[in-house]
Amino acid sequence: MNMYTVPPPGIPGCPPGLEYLTQVDQLLIKQKVELIEALVGFESNNKYEVRNSLGQNVFYAVEENDCLSRQCCGPLRSFTIRVLDNYSNEIITVSRPLKCMSCCFPCCLQELEVQAPPGNTVGYVLQQWHPFSPKFIVQNENREPVLKINGPFCGWSCLPDVDFEILTMDEVSKIGKISKQWTGLLREIFTDTDNFGIQFPMDLDVKMKATMIGACFLIDFMFFETNNV
Repeated sequence: MNMYTVPPPGIPGCPPGLEYLTQVDQLLIKQKVELIEALVGFESNNKYEVRNSLGQNVFYAVEENDCLSRQCCGPLRSFTIRVLDNYSNEIITVSRPLKCMSCCFPCCLQELEVQAPPGNTVGYVLQQWHPFSPKFIVQNENREPVLKINGPFCGWSCLPDVDFEILTMDEVSKIGKISKQWTGLLREIFTDTDNFGIQFPMDLDVKMKATMIGACFLIDFMFFETNNV
């Protein structure tokens, strides 16, 4: 495994374990292909590799869920995703409660909480109601709105890559994006494994960078997971 160099700990204002995020402005999140899921459609816990721009493994993320929820609820399921560093220390916990998902009912909106380290909330991602386009509000640990994420019509696009823009609250400035990247025809048809890229400013609050990783997982489940039930 090609590992990155661990930065020194103790950066002011940076939760322990997130020091490396202060040095990057982009990440690649690569979902691992599960053989049994590809062959028979049996939904398994999602697993992801988080890499830097050089392809080095930065973090490893694994979904924690039960078999019944995965098979019966499919991509609608609640989940806890634990993000580990290369030494198997849990540094980020991403939690999504179970909620119905429908663009027709504003009472059925998705939300997600990000903790770093576990037990210390650093941000939230809340879906905003819109009949056609995916929209999200990113809040800090005090539930104050900080950023917006806007996606394309119905969460999909005719282009190989699908971009969800990261915007300031007034929507005047685009500061980054979460991109679902084309993985090839066979993988797109026969599996629900996806690749995502996240771009954000180098000087963005490290807590918001961690929250963007959680937002990427939520977008994957909402728009790109195949329902096998």
